[in-house]
Amino acid sequence: MSDTILTAVAWPYANGPRHIGHVSGFGVPSDVFARYMRMAGNDVLMVSGTDEHGTPISVQADKEGVTARQLADKYNRVIVEDLAGLGLSYDLFTRTTTLNHYQVTQDIFTALYNNGYVVPQAQLSAISPSTGRTLPDRYIEGTCPICGYDSARGDQCDNCGNQLDPVDLIDPRSKINGESPKFVESEQFFLDLPAIAGALGHWLETRKDWRPNVIKFSANLLEDLRPRAITRDLDWGVPIPLDGWRDQGMKRIYVWFDAVIGYLSASVEWARRSGQPDAWQRWWTDPSALAYYFMGKDNIVFHSVIWPSMLLGHNGEGDRGGQPGRFGKLNLPTEVVSSEYLTMSGSKFSTSRSNVIYVGDFLRDFGPDALRYFIAVAGPESHDADFTWDEFVRRTNTELANEWGNLVNRSISMAFKNVGAIPAPGTPTDADAALLAAARGAFADVGDSLRHCKFKQAVTEAMRVASLANKYISEAEPWKLGHDPARRDTVLHTALQVVSDVNTMLTPFLPHSAQKVHEALGGTGVWAAQPEIREVGEDGGPDYPVLMGDYDAQQAVWASRPITPGTPLARPTPLFAKLDERLGQTGPDWAPIEQG
Repeated sequence: MSDTILTAVAWPYANGPRHIGHVSGFGVPSDVFARYMRMAGNDVLMVSGTDEHGTPISVQADKEGVTARQLADKYNRVIVEDLAGLGLSYDLFTRTTTLNHYQVTQDIFTALYNNGYVVPQAQLSAISPSTGRTLPDRYIEGTCPICGYDSARGDQCDNCGNQLDPVDLIDPRSKINGESPKFVESEQFFLDLPAIAGALGHWLETRKDWRPNVIKFSANLLEDLRPRAITRDLDWGVPIPLDGWRDQGMKRIYVWFDAVIGYLSASVEWARRSGQPDAWQRWWTDPSALAYYFMGKDNIVFHSVIWPSMLLGHNGEGDRGGQPGRFGKLNLPTEVVSSEYLTMSGSKFSTSRSNVIYVGDFLRDFGPDALRYFIAVAGPESHDADFTWDEFVRRTNTELANEWGNLVNRSISMAFKNVGAIPAPGTPTDADAALLAAARGAFADVGDSLRHCKFKQAVTEAMRVASLANKYISEAEPWKLGHDPARRDTVLHTALQVVSDVNTMLTPFLPHSAQKVHEALGGTGVWAAQPEIREVGEDGGPDYPVLMGDYDAQQAVWASRPITPGTPLARPTPLFAKLDERLGQTGPDWAPIEQG
C-alpha cells in the first residue's frame, strides 16, 4: 500500500547564490528521500522555493544598488538554475513574492487572529541608527543572558537553545556593521505561543521516531515559550490583512512567519499549475498523509516548535479553542529531518568570510553526482562534517571511479567484447547465487535506511554490494574463460544483473549517472527523471522561473529487475573521471586551499 508523502524542504534565502553547505542541509537529503519514496511507489509532493522577504534582502539590495525586488529576481534565477543542475526533483520550487503566497500567508494570519492566537502588543524593536531600518532578530548578536554565550542571536541562543528577543541580549550589536542597535517602542502583532504550548507539548510527546537532537532541542524550548512578534516596521514583506493595518507602508508580516507558510502556499500553487486546484489537500488535510521537513540544524526551532504552533492555532487546537481557517484542519509534521553543519577546514561555510564553495562553481567543474555522493556518504547527517578537497578527491577516485565506475565499465566492456549483448546465463554456481542473493537482499536494507532518513547507512550498504561484485569478478576471472563460454557468460550475466541492481539502489543518490548506466545496459527512455526550469506567471505579476518535473513517467522502481539476455550493448565510456590527486592539496583556482 502506497503512502502520501509531503517532502517539505527549507527555503534558501535569495540574497546570494547558495554554497555547498546550504545544499548539504536542505537540498540533497530531501531529494534522495523523495526519489526513493517515488521509486517505492509512494505519492510524493516535494515543494520549496526562494525566501525573498525581510531586511537581509533589503541590505544586500542596497549593497548592489538595486531594489529588493530586483535582487530577489536575480538570485531566485541563480538558485533555480543551481538546484536544477544538482538534479533536485521538486514538484514545485517557487518563491515567496508571488500573489498566491501573499494570499495564503494572509489567510493563515487571519485564521490565527480570529482564533485569538495573534494579538497586538507593544514591543521594543531594534533599529539601525545609521539607516533607520529595522534589524531582523538574526542580524543582532550579543551575549546570552541565560548561559553567557557571547555569540547568541536575537531570536535564540544556539548554545543553550533558549528563545530570545534582541532586547534580552547583553551588549547587542548589528551583524551588518557592528553598531549598537537603538530600541524603539512600536505596536506589532505577536503569535501567542504560551496559549498553544500545552497542545504543542502533547503533540511533541507523540514524536517517538524523531532524531534525538530534534526532540531534546524542542522539549527544552517548551519551558520558556513567550509570545513572538510576527510583524515588523518594514516596507518589504507581506501586508497585514486587517483594517487599519493593510495600508500602512512600514508595517509588514515578518519574514520568518511567512517563510514557513511557504510549504502550504507552494502546495496550493503546484495544484493550480497542475490543473487540479484542490489536489494539495491530499497532502495537507488527509490525516493519513505523512509530512517530512528537511533543514539544517539552525532551523529546527521554526519547524519543530513555531510552525507546529501556527498549525495548531490555525486549526483551533490551542488553549483558546477556535475553528480551522479556510484551508481546513491542516496536518502537522510527521518528522523533522535536520542536518548538522558542513564545515570547511573546521569553519562553518560563510559567504561573509569568503569561506565558501558555491554550488554553481562546483557543478561546472565536477558535475552533480560527485557532490551528491560526498554529501550522502560524508556529509553532516548526524554531526558536523568537514569538507576538504583531499577527502573529496579520495572519495571520488576510490569509491565512485575505482569501485562503482570500474564495476560498471569492466562488466559491460567484457560483455560487449565477448558477446556484443547481455549474455544468457547457464547453470549458476554457489558463488553466483550468493552474489545475486546479496544484491536482492540489499534492497530491503537500503530501503529501510532511506525510509528512516539514514542516508549514509543506505549508500554505504549499496556500495558494499558493488564491492562484493568486484571481488566476485576478480575471483571468477571471466577473461580467462574463453575455453568455457557458457561459464564466462554466466559470470558476466551475474555481474551485469548486480550492476543493474546496484544502479537502482544508487539512483536516489546518483540520478544522473544512473541514467547513463541504464543506457549502457541497453535501456532506453527516462530512467531517473530530472527537474525542468519552466517560466510561469500570475495575473498581475511578473513571470518567474520555477522547477517542476514529470517524475511519474520515469522507469526507476525500487526492485530488482531481471536483465534481458540478447539486449545489445555498446562499448562503455568511463562513468566517473578520476581527479588529479594534486587537487586535494591545492583546491581549484576558485576555492584554493590556503598554504602555510
